[in-house]
Amino acid sequence: MICGRLIQEMNKPYFPALFALLLLPFVLSATETVTFLSGEITLHGVLYKPEGTGPFPAVIYNHGSAPGMMSEQAFAALGPVFASHGWVFFGPYRRGQGLSASAGPYIGDQIAAAEKAGGISAAAATMVRLLETEHLDDQLAALAWLRKQNFVQRNRIAVAGNSFGGIETVLGVERGGYCAGIDSAGGAQSWAQAPELQSLMTRAVRNATAPIFFFQAANDFDLSPSKTLSAEMNKVGKTYKLTIYPSYGDSPRDGHSFGYFGSEVWAEDVFGFLNQYCTK
Repeated sequence: MICGRLIQEMNKPYFPALFALLLLPFVLSATETVTFLSGEITLHGVLYKPEGTGPFPAVIYNHGSAPGMMSEQAFAALGPVFASHGWVFFGPYRRGQGLSASAGPYIGDQIAAAEKAGGISAAAATMVRLLETEHLDDQLAALAWLRKQNFVQRNRIAVAGNSFGGIETVLGVERGGYCAGIDSAGGAQSWAQAPELQSLMTRAVRNATAPIFFFQAANDFDLSPSKTLSAEMNKVGKTYKLTIYPSYGDSPRDGHSFGYFGSEVWAEDVFGFLNQYCTK
C-alpha cells in the first residue's frame, strides 16, 4: 500500500525519541507556542530561542507526515540543538497535523482516500498536489509571520525539513527567498512511486534561489532523491552540498529518522553550512 510507504515516518519508538521525551518537561520550558494565519485559517507553531535579546538568525523547520502530535518529538529534539547554536527554531504545524490538526484534513488521510479511489497513481498525484499548494502555502505563511518578528534577522532565515518536510524545504527554496536550505531525506519514502514528485523537486532545485545541503543516512529507504537532486543543481551551476552519513539505527525507518534524532552526527556540518551561506 502506497499510503503505508508515504505517510508513516515515526511509528515505532527510537531511543533518541524516548530520550527527547524524557527531557520534554525541561525542554518545553524553553518553548513558546504561537499562532499565525495561512489565508483564512489559523495555524500553530512552536519557537525555541537562543539566550539573549537578538536579533538572531532563524530556521523554519518543516515536519514530515507523521500523524497527530508525533512531530512534537522531533521538534523537542531539534529545537534545543538549533537554539544552542544561536538560531531561532520555528516549527510550524501545517494544516491537519499537530497543534494545527483542526485547521484542515490530515494529508495522510487524503492520500489514503485517493489511493482507495484510484490506486497508487492517484495517491501520488494527491500527495504532490497538496505539498505544492496548501502545504507550501502554510510554509510560506509561517515565513511571512517570522519575518515580522523583531527577534529575527530577516536576511538570515533558512529552511529545513525531514521527509515530507524535506520536500517542502526544496519547494520553499524555490519560492521563499531563504538564505539556505537543509533537506534531510526529502522524498525518500515516495520517490520511486511518484514520477510527478521527481519532476516537481527537479524543477524546484533547478530554480533554487539559495544553496541546499542534502543529507541522508546510508540505510534510509532510498538515496536517489538526494543524489539526483544534487546532480541537477550541479548541472545548472547551483550551490549545493551532498553527504550520505553512515547507517543510523537498525532499519530503513531508523535511517529515515536520522534528520530528526541524529544531530550528534550532522550538527557540525549543518551549522557550518548555514553559517557559511547565511552571512551577517
